[in-house]
Amino acid sequence: MAEDLQYTVDDAIATILLNRPHRKNAFTLEMIDLWAEALRAAAADDAVRAVVVRGAGDAFCSGIDLSVLASIEPTPLARKRMLTEGVHQVARAVADLDKPLIAALNGVAVGAGLDMALMCDIRFAARSARLSEGYIKVGLVPGDGGCYFLPRLVGPAKALELLLSGDTIDGTEAERIGMVNRAYDDAELLDATYAFAARLAAVSPVAAGIIKRTVYQSERMDLRASLDLISSHMAIVQSTADFTEAQEAFKQKRPARFIGA
Repeated sequence: MAEDLQYTVDDAIATILLNRPHRKNAFTLEMIDLWAEALRAAAADDAVRAVVVRGAGDAFCSGIDLSVLASIEPTPLARKRMLTEGVHQVARAVADLDKPLIAALNGVAVGAGLDMALMCDIRFAARSARLSEGYIKVGLVPGDGGCYFLPRLVGPAKALELLLSGDTIDGTEAERIGMVNRAYDDAELLDATYAFAARLAAVSPVAAGIIKRTVYQSERMDLRASLDLISSHMAIVQSTADFTEAQEAFKQKRPARFIGA
């Protein structure tokens, strides 16, 4: 239902709120559809400059609602389709989003719930947050990108330690190992998240989108290819109205007003 996932936009910042606090924001397939739709809406809306995803209550997301798994036809093909045609919609929509995407981890983020956070660009966590790739404890493998995203954040050895043990860590430890960017006292998390989102919403959206895309593309390139790519991007950026505005604002010692063109 739509009330289980709410999408709002305020002052150039879009919020995707997982809103099933009674279930620790465990997601249904209907929520997945709404989640992907919200990401696509943010991508298409020029008024949106940054996106925050967070959970209601005392959790970020406890993964897929077990009732969903019970409702899937018990055949390999049906189980595969539930992921590829259902849950993985979100990962694909994230990959298509050129705007900064920040996850605010206010509590439990486990299994696919943690995977959903790992695929975001930036993660802020409450110090008391409880984070786990706990699939192994129930005889499963990470189904939503954990084996892809986690090693890129913490390195293969640490990722394997967490994936194979299913251990739970708090926000402070997650910050130490690089799983999250910053850990905050619980009461400060949302204010800090939205303050940072506001900073990102104030930069040139053209430059921000190119920087984000180039970072991810460069992971799959050698140095020469990445430098060649960025030389083309630089030429394009320097022809934009945002670049001209940035230069004038710098000379006049005033904040720049970017229009995204």
